[in-house]
Amino acid sequence: MTTADIIIDADTDAGSDPFVGLPGHPMIWILILSELAVFGVGFVGFAVARLFDPAGFAAGQAHLSPMLGGINTIVLVTSGFLAALGVSLARGGWRFRARGLFVAAATVGALFLAIKGVEYAAAFEAGHSLDSGGFYTLYFLLTGFHALHVVMGILLLLIVAWHDSVENLETGAAFWHMLDLVWVVLFPLLYLMR
Repeated sequence: MTTADIIIDADTDAGSDPFVGLPGHPMIWILILSELAVFGVGFVGFAVARLFDPAGFAAGQAHLSPMLGGINTIVLVTSGFLAALGVSLARGGWRFRARGLFVAAATVGALFLAIKGVEYAAAFEAGHSLDSGGFYTLYFLLTGFHALHVVMGILLLLIVAWHDSVENLETGAAFWHMLDLVWVVLFPLLYLMR
């Protein structure tokens, strides 16, 4: 067997693994794909429910603050940028700085949750809850499920900041970017589309 044969065999094996070339641990991608599928079902459910009650959904959306939702979008995307920058620095050997950026990303993620808490408090104060039916049931389910993932993502960012191999940091950042992606779909779906 020649060196060329070994290279061809290695390329053939790599071609059969769909996770080759993706950053982080391959298992995170299975988790990300399954979570995106669950959120996708929620998005479709929301769209179908809105078809059956457009006036009720429009009335529910009118009580939300697009400004707070927009600020939260900027906050979460900024946090994702910090995580991506941290991965880049870790790849360049700047582990201490990478750790700091991951802690900063987690802190900014906590700001997202604080703003979401302000929104929830305003909704509860106005008499809306998970039991309000229609729009508010789906609003609280979708944003609550996302917020739960943000809590898990913050914990993951802090864990990988402590155990800061490049693969760990890539794994944490990949999960965090999935949360960015979900919110970028949730924001217009809940706050802007009429």
